[in-house]
Amino acid sequence: MKASEAQKRASKKWEDNNMESIRFRVPKGKKELINECAVANGESVNSMLNRLTDKEIERIKNKHK
Repeated sequence: MKASEAQKRASKKWEDNNMESIRFRVPKGKKELINECAVANGESVNSMLNRLTDKEIERIKNKHK
Protein backbone atom coordinates (compact mmCIF):
# COMPACT_ATOMS: atom_id res chain seq x y z
CA MET A 1 0.00 0.00 0.00
CA LYS A 2 1.32 3.39 -0.97
CA ALA A 3 1.90 5.96 1.79
CA SER A 4 -0.52 8.89 1.78
CA GLU A 5 0.77 12.44 1.51
CA ALA A 6 -0.12 12.98 5.19
CA GLN A 7 1.90 9.90 6.17
CA LYS A 8 4.85 11.15 4.11
CA ARG A 9 4.68 14.56 5.80
CA ALA A 10 4.45 12.99 9.26
CA SER A 11 7.43 10.73 8.55
CA LYS A 12 9.49 13.64 7.26
CA LYS A 13 8.58 15.76 10.28
CA TRP A 14 9.59 12.94 12.66
CA GLU A 15 12.87 12.41 10.82
CA ASP A 16 13.65 16.14 10.77
CA ASN A 17 13.07 16.32 14.55
CA ASN A 18 14.81 13.10 15.58
CA MET A 19 17.57 12.21 13.15
CA GLU A 20 20.82 13.69 11.85
CA SER A 21 22.77 12.81 8.74
CA ILE A 22 26.49 12.29 8.34
CA ARG A 23 28.08 12.13 4.92
CA PHE A 24 31.53 10.70 4.47
CA ARG A 25 33.74 9.86 1.53
CA VAL A 26 35.55 6.62 0.83
CA PRO A 27 38.02 5.61 -1.86
CA LYS A 28 36.51 4.24 -5.07
CA GLY A 29 35.60 0.61 -4.67
CA LYS A 30 35.25 0.77 -0.89
CA LYS A 31 31.56 1.71 -1.04
CA GLU A 32 30.75 -1.62 -2.70
CA LEU A 33 32.86 -3.49 -0.12
CA ILE A 34 30.97 -1.77 2.69
CA ASN A 35 27.65 -2.70 1.08
CA GLU A 36 28.75 -6.33 0.62
CA CYS A 37 29.80 -6.52 4.26
CA ALA A 38 26.42 -5.22 5.42
CA VAL A 39 24.53 -7.65 3.17
CA ALA A 40 26.68 -10.54 4.42
CA ASN A 41 25.62 -9.62 7.96
CA GLY A 42 21.96 -9.34 6.95
CA GLU A 43 21.71 -5.62 7.67
CA SER A 44 21.61 -2.28 5.91
CA VAL A 45 24.72 -0.15 5.58
CA ASN A 46 23.11 2.37 7.94
CA SER A 47 22.41 -0.29 10.58
CA MET A 48 25.91 -1.70 10.26
CA LEU A 49 27.55 1.72 10.62
CA ASN A 50 25.37 2.55 13.63
CA ARG A 51 26.21 -0.79 15.28
CA LEU A 52 29.94 -0.39 14.70
CA THR A 53 29.91 3.24 15.83
CA ASP A 54 28.01 2.33 19.02
CA LYS A 55 30.54 -0.43 19.71
CA GLU A 56 33.45 2.01 19.31
CA ILE A 57 31.77 4.65 21.50
CA GLU A 58 31.29 2.06 24.27
CA ARG A 59 34.91 0.93 23.92
CA ILE A 60 36.14 4.51 24.31
CA LYS A 61 33.80 5.17 27.26
CA ASN A 62 35.02 2.04 29.05
CA LYS A 63 38.64 2.93 28.34
CA HIS A 64 38.27 6.26 30.12
CA LYS A 65 36.62 4.92 33.29
